[in-house]
Parts: sequence; structure tokens; C-alpha cells
Amino acid sequence: MIHNLILLLMAPVFIVQGRYVRKVTPKLEEASGPRSGSAGQGRVLRVLLVGDSAAAGVGAEDQSQALSGNVVNQLSSHFKLEWQLHAKSGSTTRDTRSSLSDHPRQAYDIVIVSLGVNDVTKPLSSIRWLHQQKALVTQIRNHFSCRQIILTKIPPMEQFPALPHPLRWYLGSKAKAFNRQLTRWADTQDDCELIDLNYRLKPEQMAIDGFHPGPEIYQFWGATIAEVIKARWSSD
Repeated sequence: MIHNLILLLMAPVFIVQGRYVRKVTPKLEEASGPRSGSAGQGRVLRVLLVGDSAAAGVGAEDQSQALSGNVVNQLSSHFKLEWQLHAKSGSTTRDTRSSLSDHPRQAYDIVIVSLGVNDVTKPLSSIRWLHQQKALVTQIRNHFSCRQIILTKIPPMEQFPALPHPLRWYLGSKAKAFNRQLTRWADTQDDCELIDLNYRLKPEQMAIDGFHPGPEIYQFWGATIAEVIKARWSSD
């Protein structure tokens, strides 16, 4: 109730600040390089990465420095990876569900998801977002027959240098509300793992636009995902 009242009172300020941010923030391209491939040796793992600009590697020059490259690099000494990246800048959970409907049905062992920041910037409640996330996970299960789904908490948007106050505070608070909903639900799902990088995110490690991860964050993110995968598949 209080949150809705604040939003109502501050909406004109948030709208003006949002337009300003979109106008002055540098528009970075998605990382270049291959979006699918095969690497490593040993047990075969089929991995699909889906999501938004962070999944697409915005903030890194090449996919080798982005999330996909770091996951592959960390795992290729333990497994033979058949991997593919399906991501687009600006994608929301709903956008990703729509695009995955057109993706060929095929089996993946692991699906890695990066979504949430663009949902936070939309007029969307945490409960409605959770419904969309549940629907996405169900779609992934049915479409790709995967055994492990890796989600990542929305980063602490109150630390994003590109965002002015009070917009920064508002989006950060909303991201925390989204994360609380996602955490409670993910804890009940045996095939879902929820990664929390928020305590490690440092503004100085972000990309020059002050909104996307930089190579150091991608490296730590990829290594964290790799550890989760190894814990599940090395002994399976």
C-alpha cells in the first residue's frame, strides 16, 4: 500500500528521470562472436543460455569475455559442452517466452536464464512477474526436457551508476521485491538453482554505461554458474 502511494506521488519524477537516462546513457552493442559451439572433452552436456542483454554479453567486447564464454571456459576441462545462446537486448520475461516458442524443440541438459532488469523497469508487480517466471520455467521444461534450470537474482539496481536518485532507489526496492518472490518459489523447485551475485557486484566493475556487467562481473558470474553445474553433474 505504501509502495503504491509512493509510486503514485513520484511517478512524474520517475518518468522524467527514465527518459533522461535513456537519452544520455551510451547504447552498447551485444558482444560479438559465436553464439553456439562445442568445446571440451568428457561427458557431454547440452547447455542453452537464454535472456536479455546481460545474457547477450552487453558490456563485453566478445562472447569469450561474456557470460557464455566464461561458462564454457570454466566447464570445458570437465565436460564436452554443446552450447547455444538465445538472447536479445531489452528482452523481458514475456519477450523471452514468445521467442522461445519459435525455438526448435530439442533436448538440453541445462538451461541458464538471465532476466529481470527489464521487467523491473516496466509497470509490473512482483506477483505478476513471478507468474511469468513460473510460466517460463514450465515452458523450458516442456520445450527442452532439461534437468537443471539456473536462474540469477536481479542485480542491486540501487547501485547502478547510470540511474539517478530517486529512480535508483525505487528500481532497487522493486528488484528486491521481485527477488524475494523468486527466492521463495525457487526453493521449492528441485530442478531450479537460484544464484545470488548481489553481494559481489561493485559499481566500478560495471560496463562504461553504468547499467550492464563488465568483464570482471561476467567472469565471476560464469564461474559461479560453473560451480553449480559441476556440483550437480560431476557426481550424477
